[in-house]
Amino acid sequence: MSHDRRETGFKRRTRVADARSTLLDAVSPHGRTESVPIADADQRIVAEPMDASDPVPSYDRAAMDGYAVRAEDTFGASDRSPAVLRAAGTEVESLAPGEAARVHTGSAVPDGADAVVMIEHVEAVGDELEAFDAVAAGENVGATGEDVAAGQRLFDPGHVLRPSDLGLLKSVGLDSVPVYERPTVAVIPTGEELVQSDPVPGEVIETNGLTVSRLVERWGGEARYRDVVTDDAAALAAAIERDLDADVVVTTGGSSVGERDLLPEVVADIGEVLVHGVALKPGHPVCLGRADDTPIVSLPGYPVACIVNAAQFLRPAQKRSGGTTADPFPTRRARLARKVPSEPGTRTFARVSIEDSDDGPDGGEGDADLPAATPTRASGSGILSSVALADGWVVVPEPREGIEAGAVVDVELWEVTP
Repeated sequence: MSHDRRETGFKRRTRVADARSTLLDAVSPHGRTESVPIADADQRIVAEPMDASDPVPSYDRAAMDGYAVRAEDTFGASDRSPAVLRAAGTEVESLAPGEAARVHTGSAVPDGADAVVMIEHVEAVGDELEAFDAVAAGENVGATGEDVAAGQRLFDPGHVLRPSDLGLLKSVGLDSVPVYERPTVAVIPTGEELVQSDPVPGEVIETNGLTVSRLVERWGGEARYRDVVTDDAAALAAAIERDLDADVVVTTGGSSVGERDLLPEVVADIGEVLVHGVALKPGHPVCLGRADDTPIVSLPGYPVACIVNAAQFLRPAQKRSGGTTADPFPTRRARLARKVPSEPGTRTFARVSIEDSDDGPDGGEGDADLPAATPTRASGSGILSSVALADGWVVVPEPREGIEAGAVVDVELWEVTP
């Protein structure tokens, strides 16, 4: 589609949910898979259905230290009238009627045995054993497949592996797991004023590309952190086209409607602009597009706006490319210490710090003891410290005109999890 930023400006801004949906419609899972050792598979995404080939446990095992017995041989046993059994020794493979075999927690129960009498309920008398407790069949025994049955479905494609999952996979005898390759995200910082260090007046240290590339890694992707590209249409087009083999291309800066904001026109020339201008604060001048079926996310240059838009658009696009979806960020309930203003029709992300009450980090039992959420900055999308010093943000939905001080809110902890 053609795109004339000077003519259109931002007379119409797309709602956040609609913009995200439009972008995700342009993203397809890359489908590439690899096999990785289980020890390296934490946070990786399962690529194939995973079933247990073997049961866990693979044998009937003792759940207690004691003596393996035939349950019927203990029926009627009590402190006053113990069942008298023959000691069968240790590590026997089968048990005859009237015998008992010493077992330890986790050891195999001999054939013929169907229960274990705990060791504290058995007393040795010469070559015989007196059992003072009657046990039922299956008592104190972990049956074959009690944990995992042979053929049981463990994980479906798209499941994000956790440390406990890795232990389960290893328990069924696996040493590797098929996963989707990490999506590749090209991160291209733009702006003729950007330098990596030692700025002189008029120059700015490049931070957005570094921040976004590390977010890409945290969200499970592989980042190509490129050198700064100046504000030149040909140079910008060449930089984007070089990385169209990536799963997602993200640029920082140059996405608005100023004379040096060339990226919307560049994206339109080499592909298609899907959305330009979103009803979001901070950071409405985000541009979403695609070229050669590669999604392009052009983030605003102001650092806070860049981070907010990366979380709202880049993260879900990257997740979908990698074979999964972006779960909501975890939240923590808190009470606003000051009013958060908002423009109706715009979704606002207000940065806040959280201060726990004297009743402890969980804020006690009632709303009166909730921690305080204090806005670190009411405005200023270029104030990077307002994010770095915040614990999360409060989202003010489009219909609301701010949130009053004292209101109970959910703080999105956007840096806590992938």
